[in-house]
Amino acid sequence: MNMFEGYLSRGPAYDEMFDGTDLRPPYQRLRASLEGMSSTDLVGRVEALQASYLDQGVTFDIGGEERAFPLDILPRVIELDTWSTIDRGVQQRVRALEAFLADVYDTGQVFDDGVVPRSVVTSSSHFHRAAANVRPPNGVRVHVSGIDLVRDDAGEFRVLEDNVRVPSGVSYVITNRRAISAALPETIAAHRIRPVASYPQRLLAALRAAAPAGVTDPTVVVLTPGVYNGAYFEHALLARTMGVELVEGRDLECRRGRVMMRTTKGREPVHVIYRRVDDDFLDPVHFRADSVLGCPGMIDAARAGNVTLANAVGNGVADDKLVYTYLPDIIRYYLAEDPVIRNVDTWRMGDEKSREEVLDRLDELVLKPVDGSGGKGIVIGPAASRAELDELRTKVLADPRSWIAQPVVQLSTVPTFVDGRLGPRHVDLRPFAVNDGNRVWVLPGGLTRVALAEGELIVNSSRGGGSKDTWVLAGAPRAATPEPPAAPAPPPPPAPEMDVGPALAELTSHHDQQQQQQQGRSRAAGPGGEASC
Repeated sequence: MNMFEGYLSRGPAYDEMFDGTDLRPPYQRLRASLEGMSSTDLVGRVEALQASYLDQGVTFDIGGEERAFPLDILPRVIELDTWSTIDRGVQQRVRALEAFLADVYDTGQVFDDGVVPRSVVTSSSHFHRAAANVRPPNGVRVHVSGIDLVRDDAGEFRVLEDNVRVPSGVSYVITNRRAISAALPETIAAHRIRPVASYPQRLLAALRAAAPAGVTDPTVVVLTPGVYNGAYFEHALLARTMGVELVEGRDLECRRGRVMMRTTKGREPVHVIYRRVDDDFLDPVHFRADSVLGCPGMIDAARAGNVTLANAVGNGVADDKLVYTYLPDIIRYYLAEDPVIRNVDTWRMGDEKSREEVLDRLDELVLKPVDGSGGKGIVIGPAASRAELDELRTKVLADPRSWIAQPVVQLSTVPTFVDGRLGPRHVDLRPFAVNDGNRVWVLPGGLTRVALAEGELIVNSSRGGGSKDTWVLAGAPRAATPEPPAAPAPPPPPAPEMDVGPALAELTSHHDQQQQQQQGRSRAAGPGGEASC
């Protein structure tokens, strides 16, 4: 069958597979492979894929019903040249954020030089004075980052937001590849795709490199809020594949400025903590006194240089969407470079002229709370009612600092198998980067999230979203037609990649980890936790 017959990308969005009726080069071999399947065969593979995720616990809850998290059978394909730009842009972003965070929690030269107003940082809900003068042993604060990208109607990738607190979702990069390798083995074999299985080893190497001075064989642990946190299985996967202990706050204690882990053999020192617990719940001495998810004294141990927290406490100030608007200037200030990947155009509501313009155009724009996550609080003007816009206007006028505005970005579309047929669906991309102090390494692929509802621009699973496997081609796409007889035969493609670890449960945002743990129930809101629109 020709499954792409009748496929039509509607509206102004950039379709990543088709330019009108012409097929874009990265997808030539994919289409040739898929068109060889019968309708019955394709539907059978889709059903097997969903059943596999359901059996392995990759589910989320809607109205009390457990459903398999949607993994679309059609991958997203990114050619090498395009990925090279993404790679350079993410590396640049992380290096600038590292310099910015080191500065704001130390001398604050960026304020004195007028690049960013001091009030922008100090008024952020994620700015923590307890993190001041806590200097990581190898200078790394952003050990892991997830930089959310979208592709605009011209096909240009733009940065939508930064995630350098506790970015999640990398489990889907790993498990999606494993699942698609089983569902489409012949299609995988026909492509040269960059692997993703090395992520846990890269992360472990970066964590070991962050050990306190003088520690040559550091003990690394993964700190989880517990089994009732929606991202628990990601925590368990990373701990298992790195070969380190998975611990909860009750497994740790601080003695004389050092963090110790309780084991069956007694207490053992801990040198690096890859923490998946939000700042507010990490240390009840400095943050929420009622937290049982962290360990009292952990911040003091980090300040003394006896333990490294990854990611560093206080990083969330760089996730603030108001700080995001200054990132182009921050890159130029610290790196003396122009941004490789541009921001989405953004208005600051604290600026009077910008605010007036936005309030006159509320029905045309997207308004976002600066500290929102999981798509919460976002208002898409063209889709909002008059009452919703009036309520939004009141909120913006009452607290302008808490809001930014952006144009409605028509996220790029990729063919997606929904309800038995292919249709264009909007996608975003979260590349993950690991910083070991010498190099920022970007995982080739990242998490593609897809809005399965037609026309939907928010990709979170709470709004009906799913995900796709993301293929970064290892070289120029090979022609879909055979080579001329006189040409030498190409080398055989590598064997399909089989990633480690079983599939994971659905991820959630870390909006209120304390409540999740104490209520004793899991709530799954979608991979990555952050929303895009």
